[in-house]
Amino acid sequence: MAVEVPKYIAEVGSYNCYATHPEITANCNKPTNTADRSPVKATTSAGNYNPVYYAIVGLGSRGLAGEPALYAMRIISAWLTSFFLAAFFYAASCMRKSRFMLIASAVSMTPAVLFLSGAVNPNALEIATTGAFYMGLCVMLENAAKSQTSWLTTAIVTTSGILLANTRPLSLLWLALAVVAAMIGQSRFALLALAKTKTFQLSVFLVSASCVFALWWTLAAHSLDSLFAVTPPLPADEAAILMLDRTVGYMREYVGVLGSLDTAPPVAVVDAWVLGFGWLLLLAFTTRPVKLRWPVAMVTVAVLAIPPLLQAASSETVGWIWQGRYALALIILLILVSGRAVRFRPFSTSPWSASLVRWSLVLGVLAHVYLLLQGLRRYTVGIHGDHINWTEMFEPQWQPPSSWQGLTVAYIIVLSVAGLCLYRLLITKPFAAQIERSISEFA
Repeated sequence: MAVEVPKYIAEVGSYNCYATHPEITANCNKPTNTADRSPVKATTSAGNYNPVYYAIVGLGSRGLAGEPALYAMRIISAWLTSFFLAAFFYAASCMRKSRFMLIASAVSMTPAVLFLSGAVNPNALEIATTGAFYMGLCVMLENAAKSQTSWLTTAIVTTSGILLANTRPLSLLWLALAVVAAMIGQSRFALLALAKTKTFQLSVFLVSASCVFALWWTLAAHSLDSLFAVTPPLPADEAAILMLDRTVGYMREYVGVLGSLDTAPPVAVVDAWVLGFGWLLLLAFTTRPVKLRWPVAMVTVAVLAIPPLLQAASSETVGWIWQGRYALALIILLILVSGRAVRFRPFSTSPWSASLVRWSLVLGVLAHVYLLLQGLRRYTVGIHGDHINWTEMFEPQWQPPSSWQGLTVAYIIVLSVAGLCLYRLLITKPFAAQIERSISEFA
């Protein structure tokens, strides 16, 4: 689709000289022309997508040009996504027996989620709002049974629901699954009590109106149609079987395939998250009472069935277009649903448990940093097959802002502080009780 944009944005497509070529560093790009803001015609594969996300992020280009404008838009996208990631951590901490919910929230923060958050792409916002909407709705259901309502939780549910509906064409499906997953297995009393609250009614009205607009745009703009077919057509039955066969293989992309699908995550990083995913799913499918497993089973079936069905529906017209990140919001929902299913299991704070939590957090921090270094290696010196060139990073061909060393140190500090806070929240009873009292007073 042709659109009219400033010339420096129209030329962004020419800056991907290293895309799909992991051996080529980012220094092959020419500098952007910050002075040329003249409007020109450009083509985009997102021209028929819902405009809400792009309208918000596009504010970063107002009054700026070139690299400053591009970085401003990426920063706005990261801020917006980070807000809703923090929102579902907040919602997790508001629930009774919240420790397993907090663990599930931490496991859901895969490097892929953080990587996408730094790009001008609605995928990360879709993931964050799916988690915030589901978790906020769970808190509303729990508080409704006690005749308590929180305007902050209602605001989280409402804003995340509105934005989720208007991120990507598939987002309406994720929103519907989140609603069903939150309500299935709940008592009739809790559902009726929630339905009677004015805050919930207002939230339903606003989110529903947003869904109507999103559905209208999807149908009117044909948002489900790919504007650029990049592979030959494939029979629907073959596409469905192939997708089903690759279900587990997409775990690499859920954890963190970087760039234009050209930089695979280290095996150790993938294994770290496989352990977390598998542990939560095993606990969820063995939890009691059995009704707690129903939402987990429903979302698991959705993870297995929806991607093959969606790919098969379009394979004969646009070929193979599926990427793991398209279903990452659904994967995050499965992790959070699993955490909710097991939250009433006993959580020991014995020295052995404290040591297990501590080393699990250390493993998570190391995995995040390892993948960051893999990405930085790819852009600074390139990845040349079996050639091990980690030491060559100290003589990089390209440097990001603040240098790769500075970014790595900052990332380690942020992750370490987050890990320490999570450890204290999970293990230190007085600290956890203080947080819970503070949340109750604030809500």
